[in-house]
Amino acid sequence: MDHSTIVAIATATGGAIGIIRLSGPDALVIADRVFRSAKGKTLAQEVPYRLCFGHVIAPSPDGGEELVDEVLASVFHAPNSYTGEDCVELNCHGSRYILQRVVELLISSGARMAEPGEFTKRAFLNGKFDLSQAEAVADIISCYSAATHRLAINQMRGGVSTELSRLREQLLHLTSLMELELDFSEEDVEFVSREELRTLAQTIEHRIDHLAESFHTGNAIKNGVTVAIIGAPNVGKSTLLNALLKEEKAIVSDIQGTTRDVIEDVIQIEGVTFRFFDTAGIRKTTDRIEQMGIDRTIQTLDRAQIVLLLSEKGIDFPHLQIPADKTVLRVVNKSDITHPQNSFIYNKVSPGGYIHISALTGAGMPLLTRQLVEAAAVPSVSGNEPVITSLRHYQSLILARADIRRVLEALQQQVPCDLVSQDLRQCLHHLAEITGGEITSEDVLGSIFSSFCIGK
Repeated sequence: MDHSTIVAIATATGGAIGIIRLSGPDALVIADRVFRSAKGKTLAQEVPYRLCFGHVIAPSPDGGEELVDEVLASVFHAPNSYTGEDCVELNCHGSRYILQRVVELLISSGARMAEPGEFTKRAFLNGKFDLSQAEAVADIISCYSAATHRLAINQMRGGVSTELSRLREQLLHLTSLMELELDFSEEDVEFVSREELRTLAQTIEHRIDHLAESFHTGNAIKNGVTVAIIGAPNVGKSTLLNALLKEEKAIVSDIQGTTRDVIEDVIQIEGVTFRFFDTAGIRKTTDRIEQMGIDRTIQTLDRAQIVLLLSEKGIDFPHLQIPADKTVLRVVNKSDITHPQNSFIYNKVSPGGYIHISALTGAGMPLLTRQLVEAAAVPSVSGNEPVITSLRHYQSLILARADIRRVLEALQQQVPCDLVSQDLRQCLHHLAEITGGEITSEDVLGSIFSSFCIGK
């Protein structure tokens, strides 16, 4: 582990106050080189976890000193700090110039610039929390709704970690029983019946399966339910996107092939987050650029959860292959032209499963949004329920589930204990990857924390 002292601005620029954070073994010494307490004390002499008033001083061109800013400093002694190291935070005025100047002074005094997420990475390495809790810090910073906030807070407080700890205890108990029999195999002693072992393994499989299945909900809450708007050119896909977002996000034109790329935006409808993708119109074309847009439409279709299949007269694409796992809502647009006198068509789904709307006038949009929320089927979650939101966690759970299923199959087939134990150890390994219990690779940690902002 790197034991240098790191520094970074920990707040967004443009506010009235800006906080500069120092962490490392020399944090107090380095901060003392630029900070002068109004009481004349060093930071080591100041009462920790309290704000003390002072000044940041820099060398002046004439060989003296000049005042950079009046600040409030706070000291946090190891191990009782966010990172588990000695920390100093300087509350400065929020000027971009002042903050940058203070950081430069601290770097010239012995600190180095922190990498993205390095403060939280150090907190993890120093045992302040496990890896899943560390990742939740980034989720808290980026949360945009009450639901995403609840999930992030639960994970940071150890909701997922607690559940994984229970699973680990059960797995260790199962492993110990298997290996105990292995130790006494020559004496033909059975400490526990195969049926009891299978029941315990089934319980573990059920809990792993439940956690893995929660990823559908967690991913929808965190990243939004993906919705692809698919249709031929000029059926009103961009107009529909604008109507859903209530802003002019996409260019609308009578010229076919206007949309050459996928346009993406996020909106909440009745508390559910949707991620809409307006795509290029599907048709046969010799235009190479337009064809690239159509190819991207097909790619978007593959990763969407809901497909809004848009047409003018309720005519689907006979050649368009929509995967069976997609929820398809068939939407007929421009119904204000085709049914100018029939306002009742906007109130219910018509025979054939068509939702009639006019994206231009807004007619039928309430029905469409209700159908979207129903199709999303995102259940509400409590703040205490462990829900998986990370793809990394989900992939580890899928591998752990495969391991425990091999254990169940081996127990059913009376496979020797030593072979079953190998799968149990693999299951433990994959669960430990989630909390970081067995992660030591700097490449893996660097990949995880690189998405954090500098200063966190």
